[in-house]
Amino acid sequence: MLLPLWDKTGKMGTVIAMKETQTASLDGILVIDKPAGMTSHDVIATLRRKYRQKKFGHTGTLDPDASGVLVILAGKAAKCLQFLPDTDKEYIAELALGSETDTDDASGTVVRTAPVNRDFSLDQELKKFEGPLHQQVPTTSAKKIAGRKLMDYQRKGQEVPAVYTDVTIYDTEVLDEDDLRFRVSCSSGTYIRALCRDLARATGNCGHMKSLRRTRAGGFTLEQAEPLDADCHTIHPIERVLETIPAADSAQVDLSDIRNGRHIRLNTPDDRVLVLDSDGHALAVYDRDHGDVFACARGLW
Repeated sequence: MLLPLWDKTGKMGTVIAMKETQTASLDGILVIDKPAGMTSHDVIATLRRKYRQKKFGHTGTLDPDASGVLVILAGKAAKCLQFLPDTDKEYIAELALGSETDTDDASGTVVRTAPVNRDFSLDQELKKFEGPLHQQVPTTSAKKIAGRKLMDYQRKGQEVPAVYTDVTIYDTEVLDEDDLRFRVSCSSGTYIRALCRDLARATGNCGHMKSLRRTRAGGFTLEQAEPLDADCHTIHPIERVLETIPAADSAQVDLSDIRNGRHIRLNTPDDRVLVLDSDGHALAVYDRDHGDVFACARGLW
């Protein structure tokens, strides 16, 4: 298998060949173009087999029917998950009218049908959803209430409680009026299948999400995403997903203290800092403990 190397500036270096039987730690970020029909966990399982290591995680689940950008944290990068901000996302979706499903997408069971009304402007209707939105979560989702996932209520034939979440739709754009295909830019946590359900209802229809492709997530775009079955994958540096955390002044830090997880003193207004080594590689995240004393929140070595 082939793995790209990165130099200390974060630029991609040469590509070297690795024997399939060779064991090596893969540390960094992969951006995968998830195929439709696979769960996010399926993607992780595939990468574990391909690279023969267990430490993989992802920054946000993508529904099985959906495709597109899935940001994967490998090796040491998996330690960064708790520090990643809820980043905005972008999708291309297609709406189907005439039937509503119990999952709000094409994989669900039809629960309601109605004649199709096309006497509306998709652009005008989409604009009504822009801005802050109090969105009802799909009944088939991992969202929890009273410690139970909503999908667990549904699977047992129990009444699913109505759960709402506050999200923001930043921008929408109609890509094909006839096919009801559109682009949406939104905050993390937005359910596009719920948006399709509510959009259909707002036009006097019932409907569901026909297809979904995520085009941006975690600061990465679809152009950077690579096929899951590629012979090799680009490894982005860990620092790429930690760039929102201010870097500590290395002149104030004894790196031996960092590597041993000791408390340090810093003169900074920031309550959370990223400590880098002399080559610019992430060593640890530190949080203010009291005064100018900082405690290690997570070592990244």
